[in-house]
Amino acid sequence: MGLDRVRAVWEKMGKPQAPINITVAGTNGKGSTCAMLEAILNIAGFKTGFYSSPHILKFNERVRLNRKSASDDDLVTAFEAVEEARLALSPTVPLTYFEYVTLAALWIFARENLDVAILEVGMGGRLDAVNIIDADVSIVVSIDLDHQAYLGDTIEKIGLEKAHVYRSMRPAIFADVNPPQSLLAHAAEIGADLRLLNRDYRFSKMDGQWQYLGRDAARHSLPYPALRGGYQLKNASAALTALEALRDQLPVSQNHIKRGLLEVEWPGRMQVLPGRPTVVLDVAHNPHAARALQDALGTMGFFENTIAVFGMLKDKDIDEVIDIIKGRVDFWCIAGLEGSAGARGASAAMLAQKLVEHGLDGKFSQHVDVANAFASARGRAGQNDRILVFGSFYTVADVLGNIKSAN
Repeated sequence: MGLDRVRAVWEKMGKPQAPINITVAGTNGKGSTCAMLEAILNIAGFKTGFYSSPHILKFNERVRLNRKSASDDDLVTAFEAVEEARLALSPTVPLTYFEYVTLAALWIFARENLDVAILEVGMGGRLDAVNIIDADVSIVVSIDLDHQAYLGDTIEKIGLEKAHVYRSMRPAIFADVNPPQSLLAHAAEIGADLRLLNRDYRFSKMDGQWQYLGRDAARHSLPYPALRGGYQLKNASAALTALEALRDQLPVSQNHIKRGLLEVEWPGRMQVLPGRPTVVLDVAHNPHAARALQDALGTMGFFENTIAVFGMLKDKDIDEVIDIIKGRVDFWCIAGLEGSAGARGASAAMLAQKLVEHGLDGKFSQHVDVANAFASARGRAGQNDRILVFGSFYTVADVLGNIKSAN
């Protein structure tokens, strides 16, 4: 891991980037925050680019222009530009999958003459390919334990990795409570303009609406975001803080913000499908996301039973995720992910053993893949029940793909 290789290719390409860049890092919530920024800015009339990962159904989802996925032709042309620059170096350097795609996205954003690019960090921050860009505003949405093999095994270590997306003298937002000391120290060391939730900006809930109070601006009578979950107000507040910091370059009105919050879409995050029984899709795959999911499920109203379609990667904290969610689930249809995720996918047998260890023997069925697990859940669920699909991007993608094929 490191930025030397990807930076060398980027420089050979002519350092392509948009004129204004917003970088968003975090354990969870970064995609939702990016999606809200994208919706508000595009509705305000600005040409937007949005780079995200991973995709759910189609690779093109990773690179968006004005809220639409990049075309195959755009991506292929961008890949050719990356490869031409890479081969022009002496000696040539290898690139990872993520580095290659990041460079392609930056090249597309530069070519399209955008007003602003919103860049979601893939993992960590310090050594992530996105960090070759000196962002005008940087956000760290949340910090919790995930990817410990790469980022460290404590909140302080992970916090320091993510804090490296901050830049000297530029707005640096932390969107959660209890910022790690390592993040605070790094921001102070580099002289970043640190903006902390509940110190420099805050939000408050009201009946059917909420309000935002920033350093220099207040936004009242705001609608709740179209993205479900109470935690989305923290993400929305971080987005509004970034927009406040960029108000001279990218001015937005109250109406733009309201429309953006109402129209934002981000599939697979507390996504509720139409029809009955209720089907909820969430890519929650670590304890931090599981806690947010657990809270969000509790606000959805009454359901006679909740049936989970559950598949995870075996390098994730399966035990902790089960422990957090098990109080919300009456029956589990567990799915092996070996066919979707390869060697990283946990088998149904492995998940079954975990459920037994958590005292859930007799409350689950085993299935070779997600499609069969979802079909079983459908057969078991009544009209007043809820089906929860969660545990991995692969789990959600397989269900969405199955539904799309059926339609």
